[in-house]
Amino acid sequence: MTNRYLREQILADLAKKMVFVAGPRQVGKTTLAKSLPGASAGYLNWDVAGDRRKLLAGELPAAPLWALDEIHKYRSWRRWIKGLWDGRQQGQQILVTGSARLDYYRYAGDSLQGRYHLLHLHPFSVKELGLTSKDDLLQLFRLGGFPEPFLSGSETEARRWTREYSSRLIRDDLRDLERIHDLGNLELLALRLPDLVGSPLSLNALREDLQVSHKTVTHWVTILERLYAVFRLSPLGAPRIRAIKKAQKHYHWNWAAVREPAPRFENLVASHLLKWVHWRQDVEGEEHELRYFRDTDGREVDFVVCNGRKPVLLVECKLGDDALDKGLRYLHEHYPSAPAWQVSLEGSKDYVTPEGIRVAPVMKLLTTLS
Repeated sequence: MTNRYLREQILADLAKKMVFVAGPRQVGKTTLAKSLPGASAGYLNWDVAGDRRKLLAGELPAAPLWALDEIHKYRSWRRWIKGLWDGRQQGQQILVTGSARLDYYRYAGDSLQGRYHLLHLHPFSVKELGLTSKDDLLQLFRLGGFPEPFLSGSETEARRWTREYSSRLIRDDLRDLERIHDLGNLELLALRLPDLVGSPLSLNALREDLQVSHKTVTHWVTILERLYAVFRLSPLGAPRIRAIKKAQKHYHWNWAAVREPAPRFENLVASHLLKWVHWRQDVEGEEHELRYFRDTDGREVDFVVCNGRKPVLLVECKLGDDALDKGLRYLHEHYPSAPAWQVSLEGSKDYVTPEGIRVAPVMKLLTTLS
């Protein structure tokens, strides 16, 4: 499947600026890049020794589009790509893809600002695949949304892929980006995190489990986030709802890494919502962000999508046809204009409560998200 959901947007953006496509390894960035007109002739990969030599020597292909993969592994890549863009011939297009750090420098006032559009490529989703049946959804739930395991159609192959993926991420990609002396404990952290999905992430508890400093475990989780292994959500904060202010939750880009059904389902929904939020940010320029809600009285709502800090969507996840969640009802009372959903993986009930909360199978929601 080469005609990914970002393809037309990339082509439109390339007519005006450089385009950076960021996302986890093996999510389909290279396949997508090579599917663009003229990109195969102009494709160079920093991980390939011959291509690396050509890049450093300035021997670029005679092609209208330069597709540069994993160039962020070059320590001076930002200055190099700025010079390449500023000195290019008129009409020359540049696409940069990478599995880490392409958006990290945005917060450091880098001089590349204004020269590029950043797009995030996500795994397959219900909307992108055009899924319509519950069986199709369960296949996506079991195999995950990364192209290779999903297209294999095999749970065994998906498990093997997930196991090998985590190891490659730490042993290969991490080695190119960070100097980590204790890879063994970092691998243990990566194995531990899937069991903690859905609950506030206690870095202090992880520090005690791994017998490392709080600073170290904080750095490691940040590294995994930069490598698109995990993503973290901050809590919604508002004085009138007594929300907690600090504890974050985390989820995995590959939800198939999460073993238990309930947290895996929550992770699948989180991934779909993040993909929608990134589309609204990257393509439509809106200030959307994904959060969760938990207050000092123990009420929780799994996901809150905000636009400019104002909730615009509330989502609670249940495996089956559970009664309406009290936390969702409470939060909807405070933000009645935000659509509120309680979605289920295995349930069949589909109705609207008197206060306007939709209770439905999750497909009803996911088919509406980009």
